[in-house]
Amino acid sequence: MTCIFTPSACHIDLPALQRNFARLGAPETILPVIKSDAYGHGLLPVARALDRAGARQFAVGTISEGISLRDDGYRQRVVTLMGALCPNEWTQAADARLTPVVTCFDDLKNAADGLSGRGETLEVALKLDTGMGRLGFDEADIPALIESLAHLPRLVPVMALSHMPSADMPEDENFSREQIERFRRLCEPLRQRWPDLARSLANTAGTLGLPRARFELCRPGLALYGGNPFAGGPWEERGAGLEWVMSLSAPVMQVRQLRAGQSLSYGRTFTAPRDMTIAVIACGYATAYPRALSNRASVLLHGRRAPVVGRVCMSMMMADVSHLPAVSRGDTAWLMGGEAAPGERPVTVCELARLADVLPYELLCLMGEVNPRQYII
Repeated sequence: MTCIFTPSACHIDLPALQRNFARLGAPETILPVIKSDAYGHGLLPVARALDRAGARQFAVGTISEGISLRDDGYRQRVVTLMGALCPNEWTQAADARLTPVVTCFDDLKNAADGLSGRGETLEVALKLDTGMGRLGFDEADIPALIESLAHLPRLVPVMALSHMPSADMPEDENFSREQIERFRRLCEPLRQRWPDLARSLANTAGTLGLPRARFELCRPGLALYGGNPFAGGPWEERGAGLEWVMSLSAPVMQVRQLRAGQSLSYGRTFTAPRDMTIAVIACGYATAYPRALSNRASVLLHGRRAPVVGRVCMSMMMADVSHLPAVSRGDTAWLMGGEAAPGERPVTVCELARLADVLPYELLCLMGEVNPRQYII
């Protein structure tokens, strides 16, 4: 039985996820990234929703995530972006008919060793380094890569992929365009040998902002969950219409009065400038609401914003509700998302990430991991 240790909750809007998926193009051109437990949204519920929306393949992080999809009945191609990290995982990948990414010549050897004494083949995806500088075969490696694969007939390349480091930066567009051409060039000899080899370069930003980066398969991640990498910038319209999938709520524990001159919470970082009404909310940094948001963020109560005051605690935080209609114990505070009153706007994960100086990805993964998830279907 699952134990719930917090009254806060993540609300996952699966129809919004499906609408985002539909906005990104034809299903056969999309390799949706659901790694890291679908960015905190839940691997299997997200896979089910995307399957119903027509997803033809999935990209996960690890072999174990791929096996989880197979155990849940999915027969689509499943690409494991981190490949296989030990000899046993190459065998598991073959058993589960996964498509692991190979990033170096050692991977090729280990993959072949994992098939030793077995009759089946293993589909693999070839990782090319075209500018990320992290993993993959360089341009100088391509002839030796083709030669090595010629001697490993049970490894079947079905995809070549690379990753874009700055596609979300319009000011670096020239680099991204050069990277697109570099990827095209590296893939040419591979596709001469394997004509059906699918090419995949574009992440979310490439998918939305650089159509030439899409090739046969794009790999959107954050966009599936509502994130526009161009929000607030000159390319913002390129990601218009996406809907945030995750919201975060917590109940009000108590409403109390704070007198003018009275301080609040640890470190006494907030002192009331006047008599105030304070709502104590049952969420804190233990449930992934960053302490860095102390005295900086807002929450939504009765559809209206209320500023966070005082230092965020392990399991509690406070908001100034002096200006709101009566707030009571048990009311729902929306720390992220929720329905805003006319003229108001919900708090987004991008807003919280900017205020806390972290990435939206980080907040989504952590919030979805430590808070119970409630699914809207």
